[in-house]
Amino acid sequence: MDALSMQHKTVAEHIVDFLERRNVRHVFGLCGHTNIAVLAALSESPIDFVTVRHEQIASHAADAYARVTGKASVVLSHLSPGLTNCATGVANAALDCIPMVVIAGDIPTHYYGKHPHQEVNLHADAAQWEIYRPFVKRAWRVDRADLMAEILEKAFHLAESGQPGPVLVNVPMDIFSERISTESFDRIASNTRALVKPSIDDETARTIVKRLAEAANPVAYVGGGVLLAEASEELRDFVDHMGLPVAHSLMGKGALRDDHPLVLGMTGFWGTSLVNQSCLEADYIFAVGTRFKEADCSSWYPGYTFNIPGTKVIHIDIEPSEIGRNYPTEIGVVADAKSALRVLSRVAKEMYPDGFERPELVRKINESRKDFKASNREMATSADFPMMPERILADTRNALPDDAIITTDVGWNKNGVGQQFDILTPGSVLTPGGFATMGFGPPGAIGAKLAAPDRVVISLVGDGGFGQNPSMLATAVELDLGIIWLVMNNNAFGTIAGLQKAHYGLTYGTTFPGSAAVPEHGPDYARIARAYGATGIRIDSADALLPAIREAIANGKPTVLDVPMINNPTPTTGHWNILDIYSPDKNVSHVST
Repeated sequence: MDALSMQHKTVAEHIVDFLERRNVRHVFGLCGHTNIAVLAALSESPIDFVTVRHEQIASHAADAYARVTGKASVVLSHLSPGLTNCATGVANAALDCIPMVVIAGDIPTHYYGKHPHQEVNLHADAAQWEIYRPFVKRAWRVDRADLMAEILEKAFHLAESGQPGPVLVNVPMDIFSERISTESFDRIASNTRALVKPSIDDETARTIVKRLAEAANPVAYVGGGVLLAEASEELRDFVDHMGLPVAHSLMGKGALRDDHPLVLGMTGFWGTSLVNQSCLEADYIFAVGTRFKEADCSSWYPGYTFNIPGTKVIHIDIEPSEIGRNYPTEIGVVADAKSALRVLSRVAKEMYPDGFERPELVRKINESRKDFKASNREMATSADFPMMPERILADTRNALPDDAIITTDVGWNKNGVGQQFDILTPGSVLTPGGFATMGFGPPGAIGAKLAAPDRVVISLVGDGGFGQNPSMLATAVELDLGIIWLVMNNNAFGTIAGLQKAHYGLTYGTTFPGSAAVPEHGPDYARIARAYGATGIRIDSADALLPAIREAIANGKPTVLDVPMINNPTPTTGHWNILDIYSPDKNVSHVST
């Protein structure tokens, strides 16, 4: 190869070189005629291309991968139907603030507006990139090959900085194949890989610490921003010193171990009476990395989870627009949670070196946990079959090591896990919170296992969620990923079926023929698993589940456990506005009785 050809590579080859320099290890996606130049470059790279059978699998897997690694994941998509197939997973990442860079092929630049094969141009020419504008942090259309380097650099910085999220880099296929010199990529080679995040000044920290120290009933309320900032140790250090009880949102679950003596639990609609009542009685809420979202706040109705105004709010978040969005805020601080908590701990120890102990509160929390477990024991140990969901969760927790990664979906596996499944390692539960996307959990487990191959990974998912994209099993088998998918099979879209039954007295379009024990026409998920080359087991008694999970962990092979389940409701002490919309002034529950 001559010197000139060594200096000039295709843009696709430059992209792969750039990804290697950023220590990208996996790219998730699906082939198409617009992106095979990138695939050709990847074939010569140490980066592994994780091929899937549907683009939504790629974006969900990349989402979970980024949650575990803490770095932006990369998705490679084909144009038009590939990009729209991918959109749900990208939007899910956006709503949960997960960093992701989507690189998408597009039609050739010289055919803009001529309506070539698969072009999106119904309202404007060369408009494919605009499909993602409503939910990504930014969408670029690359119109010149020499701009690719700086756009990629900006894309990664933007995805990972501030409030993280996905971005789109839309590339016409002829630009992928254009040969350019290394000059534009050399120019950014020494640029910083990560931006320094904002912290908090000592004066503000002293004000916050003083308010919390003088409060009668302060409560820390933490969200997923703590986990995104990898600030669990800093949070524990601060709340331990200040003696702050900790409530959390769904996305904040696992920010502290659930068995920490100061953890109250998850707030909101599916929260327990202890956590909701503690937040109602608080005179100060110290909120970190949370959006105060609807389900976490009982639709913002006073008297259920928060009494704000009344209770005063101190709110720390990396994104200014989150502060004061849903509740008035006394002190709002734009800062990285990790940096801010580190400063707050230092200042707190300077101001109050002896710290604060609240033995009566710790006793109350411990007694409440015992009472909840006692009230749940009958369900959690029930021999009924189809199984009680509480028993499924209890046996699963019993079988898993503390650091196992759990991906949830929607329904019992999300709401029940948030309420009554102990997370013992920060960041080990991956949940679709903002979008509540059915179908996230099973492909999410693929991304989690690739990011942490030495950890046990289990996907807790309903039969509705598992049925969304079962072809993810092909990828798992091809890569020999020892993932367990536990299908909580109630032969229904169970949560919605209960809601519909309560308000309308029927289950039209929400249940499937037959029952969980004997579905008339339902899929045999164990046989489907075996058809893909995975291990498939249909559980036939309550006592069979625990040994089956343990055996699946020991075998280390892709395994589907199809577990018939009774469609019992997740208990709740909070409120949800949709109940009032369906049955105004009737006090109807979210489930049939």
